[in-house]
Amino acid sequence: MAKHVLVTGGAGYIGSHACKALQAAGYVPVTYDSFVTGWREAVKFGPLEEGELSDRARLDEVFAKWQPVAVMHFAALSLVGESMQNPGKYWRENVLASLTLIEAACAAGCLDFVFSSTCATYGDQDGVVLDEATRQMPINAYGGSKRAIEDMLRDFGASHGLRSVIFRYFNVAGADPEAEVGEQHVPETHLIPLMLDAIAGKRSALTVFGSDYPTPDGTCIRDYVHVSDLVDAHVLGLKWLEAGKDSSVFCLGSGNGFSVREVIARSRDVTNQEVPIIEGARRPGDAAKLVSGSHRAVTELGWQPKRSDLRTMITDAWRWHQTPDYER
Repeated sequence: MAKHVLVTGGAGYIGSHACKALQAAGYVPVTYDSFVTGWREAVKFGPLEEGELSDRARLDEVFAKWQPVAVMHFAALSLVGESMQNPGKYWRENVLASLTLIEAACAAGCLDFVFSSTCATYGDQDGVVLDEATRQMPINAYGGSKRAIEDMLRDFGASHGLRSVIFRYFNVAGADPEAEVGEQHVPETHLIPLMLDAIAGKRSALTVFGSDYPTPDGTCIRDYVHVSDLVDAHVLGLKWLEAGKDSSVFCLGSGNGFSVREVIARSRDVTNQEVPIIEGARRPGDAAKLVSGSHRAVTELGWQPKRSDLRTMITDAWRWHQTPDYER
């Protein structure tokens, strides 16, 4: 009998890669998406159900139809700058909508839940390798909303027996090595696709936001993890819950930090082209340095990231950018 997994945001960047990984692992991913930011063309690996996360009646209908064994929850607003300017939108669309989803899952008896959280829950803690025990101190509404959902999952674990695996991840990059799906946002805010767009002439230049951070070259340092490695961890998290193990939290990153200027330099190696650059001001809410400690995911989940070196991530992203499916 097929095991269905409800994937919220399955038409988005990470969600679509998760659907491919789930299909490869023998599950049937059921995408639930409103297409506010997702792409219909990315739904290739299982059935589609269109709907809003805040629509409880629609969620109840989908749970009854497919009777999923688990939920993978990716759907969320995720623009740090916007969350600083309009925090209410993030508390409504991320927190209240997730509450509706969690209540619907519990009512349907779907008690295994894999949640896409973020290193933004840690805030700006420079010089610290961030792991599961690090204190959470978000400095923007995006990080705050994700921390609130983590708390919500724990509360429903105590009250309803909901078991969750929470993944706090760092900067997700790259694309499906076979270029079936890839990274595509409107507006695009992530460094690597913006950089590749500038190289390809799809935008005039890459803006470097801030060159006066307390880092060796003055630009922000981030830990990048390949999207294919990331979704492999989600499948392992699902199997963790299926094995009857307790709720847990795992950080997902490469453990290596690269500055914006280092990423730009590596892109030259991959593409043999220069990146046109504009020096811009810092963005509100941006931390100077975020680097992961992912030891627990490796030792407990058995996660083995295979593609999370910077060259491979840029190479896979560049391949996707050159396909007909990549449009801006």
